[in-house]
Amino acid sequence: MKILVLNCGSSSIKYKLFEMPSKEVLAQGGIEKIGLPDSFLKLTLPNGEKKIIERSIQEHTSGVQMIFDVLTDAEFGVVKDLSEIEAVGHRVLHGGSKFSESVVINQDVINAIEECCDLGPLHNPANLKGIYAVQKLMPQVPQIAVFDTAFHQTMPEHAYLYPVPYELYEKYGVRRYGFHGTSHRYVSKRVCEYLNIPVEGSKIITCHIGNGGSIAAIKDGKCIDTSMGMTPLEGLMMGTRSGDIDAGAVLYIMKKEGLTPDQTSDLLNKKSGVLGMFKRSSDMRELEDAVANGEDLAIRTENMYFYRITKYIGAYAAAMGGVDVILFTGGVGENQATARAGVCKTLGFLGVELDMEKNKVRSKEAIISTENSKVTVCVIPTDEELMIATDTMELLKK
Repeated sequence: MKILVLNCGSSSIKYKLFEMPSKEVLAQGGIEKIGLPDSFLKLTLPNGEKKIIERSIQEHTSGVQMIFDVLTDAEFGVVKDLSEIEAVGHRVLHGGSKFSESVVINQDVINAIEECCDLGPLHNPANLKGIYAVQKLMPQVPQIAVFDTAFHQTMPEHAYLYPVPYELYEKYGVRRYGFHGTSHRYVSKRVCEYLNIPVEGSKIITCHIGNGGSIAAIKDGKCIDTSMGMTPLEGLMMGTRSGDIDAGAVLYIMKKEGLTPDQTSDLLNKKSGVLGMFKRSSDMRELEDAVANGEDLAIRTENMYFYRITKYIGAYAAAMGGVDVILFTGGVGENQATARAGVCKTLGFLGVELDMEKNKVRSKEAIISTENSKVTVCVIPTDEELMIATDTMELLKK
């Protein structure tokens, strides 16, 4: 069964074609700069070589068409005809409170995704464009929506409600939803398989750390809390996002700087976090190099970044009454040994003991704690696309 996975952003489309259930990746790539003169598609050939095809791509339908053209191309293609693709799975950012699991897309689902556009204004409209494009180009193929927010719908009320007038939740859905749910679900399940431990009774803290970052407390395989909130702005310090900040401080900044709500959103989402403190870049690799060179600004920024992750781990260990496994995933979590070491440095009170030699691992499954560590610390590379393909396959079987 060939399943195509699409992840549509406002100006990009990432894709992977899977052979299921073997999980073989037949093709993968992405389109960047949709709507701009220098748009292009970059694909990875079976031998690992990268190929860039430059073409004017004005909107998402033509972008999806270009992906279809490449998949069936005489030189780069992996299928003879599009009819070989049995389903398309879509990453959808925000499902609000409506969806606690992945669903087959019909008009009711599309309407619900549209209703959530206010909650995910940057992503949901783009996700819908991908759905509409497939509807137009392959109207007979079933489509599946896999929501970033779905996994976190098991949070109890006391974790997801904000202490503001309850009417705001009733009228506008103001609450914590959480994001990166597909990643947290994949790695929390995978780590139980990797360690050969039962899901039932497990207490796992998953740290998805990249340019965007979130942490989840997962008990018995279900999310009981997560760091991102109503939007992906809450929680950890990120590449360009502030994470947690006093709402009073936001109001103070708005008054002092004369900022509109949109300008304030831009400040907190695009000009804060690592970029705001380090000033030079939001890239953790550049920050790591600057720390190694002894730059004070970089050291301060890194200390802030690590501290906030450590603080959430401590909080979630308390929320679950303990922790068995702490795992790192995402671009930084999978690849940056200094970040993992920095986060775990003060977690000895939980019984965490890191093996510094094992911690040198990059982007592969590994246990990085010592044999004496009371908490198992792991690196588990995420695979959200595989999770989407798996959900799509399972729904087609029903």
